[in-house]
This record gives sequence, C-alpha cells and structure tokens, in this order.
Amino acid sequence: MLAAEGRSTRSIAEEVGVQPRIVSNWRRRFADHGLGGLKDRPRAGKKRIYDQATNKRILALLDKPPPQGYARWTGPLLAKALGDVDVQYVWRFLREHKIDLARRKSWCESNDPAFVAKAADVVGLYIDPPARAIVLCVDEKPSIQALERAQGYLKLPNGRALTGQSHDYKRHGTTTLFAALEVATGRIIAAHSKRRRRVEFLGFMNSVLATFPDRQLHVILDNLSTHKKNERWLKRHPNVHFHFIPTRSSWLNQVETWFSILQGQSLNGASFTTVEQLQEHIDAFVEAYNETAEPFAWTKKKVHQRRFKNRRITQL
Repeated sequence: MLAAEGRSTRSIAEEVGVQPRIVSNWRRRFADHGLGGLKDRPRAGKKRIYDQATNKRILALLDKPPPQGYARWTGPLLAKALGDVDVQYVWRFLREHKIDLARRKSWCESNDPAFVAKAADVVGLYIDPPARAIVLCVDEKPSIQALERAQGYLKLPNGRALTGQSHDYKRHGTTTLFAALEVATGRIIAAHSKRRRRVEFLGFMNSVLATFPDRQLHVILDNLSTHKKNERWLKRHPNVHFHFIPTRSSWLNQVETWFSILQGQSLNGASFTTVEQLQEHIDAFVEAYNETAEPFAWTKKKVHQRRFKNRRITQL
C-alpha cells in the first residue's frame, strides 16, 4: 500500500523497520502474483516430532518418584521412562523451563497453628522494639567438637598453593555455646557449658540479666523444652519477657545468623588439642567480633507460612 502511494523501497523500509531487500522481495511477489503472492509459501524443514503433549508427559513424570533404586530423576532416566522422546529434547525442555534436576534445596515447614501471631510478635520486636528495652536473641550451639587435624599450605604440581587439612582427625571432647545477640547493636554475650539443661540455660540468663541491670529484656527463643516452663524464674524477674518463635522457623531467630558466621569464620578448618583451647578460640572470636559489631538489617515486615509438601512441580 505504501508502494501504491509512490514511495521508494528505501523509505518504506525505514518506516516499517525492515531491510530494503525484504521490501523488494514482497514488492516483487505482489507484482508477479498479485494478492496470492502475499500468502505464506510452504516452508522447508523437518516436521515437529514433539508437541505440547510431550511436555506435559515430562512434567507428569517429574511429579512421580524416580525409578526404584534412584534418588532423583535425570535426563536419561526421563527419556527411558518416556520411551519415544530423545534425551536431547528432554534436556532442552528442562533448560527452557529452568528445571534443574541436580540442584537441591532444603526447607523446613512450620506446622505451628499460631504461626502468624508468633511471627508478628518477633518481627515487631525487630522492626519497632519497645522504648528503652533490650531485645535479645538467645540460643545454644551444642556439641561443638574440638577436632585435631594436621593442616597447612599445600603446593600443587601446577604451582598453585592452597590451604589444606588431613582427612584424619582426633576428637578431644565437645563444648556447648550459649549466645545472646543484642538486636540493637549486634554485640554477642557468650558462655560455655558442658551440657544444655535447664539449669545451664537459666544460669546463662542470670549472667545476661546482670549485664543489663534495671532494664526491660525481651528475649527471643526457640521451642526447646529447656526454654519453656520457666514461670518460677520469670516470676522472680518480672522485667524479663520470653517470646517464642513458631516451631520449625529458626531463621526467625537472628542469633542463628551469627552462629553461621561463627562456623564459617572461626570454626571451619581450625584445629584444637583440648576443649579449653576451643573455648579460648571462640572467646577470642567473640571479643574481636564485638569490636566492630553491627546490627543485622531486618527488612522483612511480613512473614508467610508457605506449604511445600505435596505441591506439584508446576506449582512451585
């Protein structure tokens, strides 16, 4: 139609956004065959072997358990189970839909019927703590092993040097670490114990209480049995309030984040010949950490109770 107005091939190509050769091709086809020349011609190429039904069959298999004796589905296993689908198409389909069969992610579902109320209580303390009150996240890291390993720098045949440690090790006992994280500052109060009974927990809480005299303390805890049924102790300390996270939601307790920092920066790869050496090592890390401690930036104001069990792969 633009050509019928007397426009040149180049000007038509610029207006419709294609190459001039494309315009020339369609003008020639119209000149030779009229309106019939504008219809699509039969295209070369192989007919599609797989269609939408094939894709649905692959997804249906992924919702079923893998063959007996296998832990997970693989591309070849899917192709074998389908029987008439090439493994290369299976891989291509999985890539297009961003389905990774090898990657694994763990989760923990909370079945606490009071999840919403408990989570809102804890998040409220993080986002808007009471005036002049101290908010603490408290928990234990039990059975930290004092492992003795031979370690040092290794030089590989290609000239690269790296740190390493022997596979063999000796056990020299364990310690349990009690820790309280002050939410406002990020500082840590820690103590060691051989066991994690109620008496050790309340003893640690007494030391925490002495650190913040005459202050209201809001303590965030998990649902360990030793953390509960402490009404007699709480009655003697009316300025202390316990707040329990929902069951199976340890990620809501900020001290768990610090435990991962301790593990990664202080314990992994370290070697100890006695439990006392392990405890001194942890104490030194806590002291150094507190010198530059900063609070964790908690930004998630809404926490949802998501269900993963029995959900199909197409629903995730």
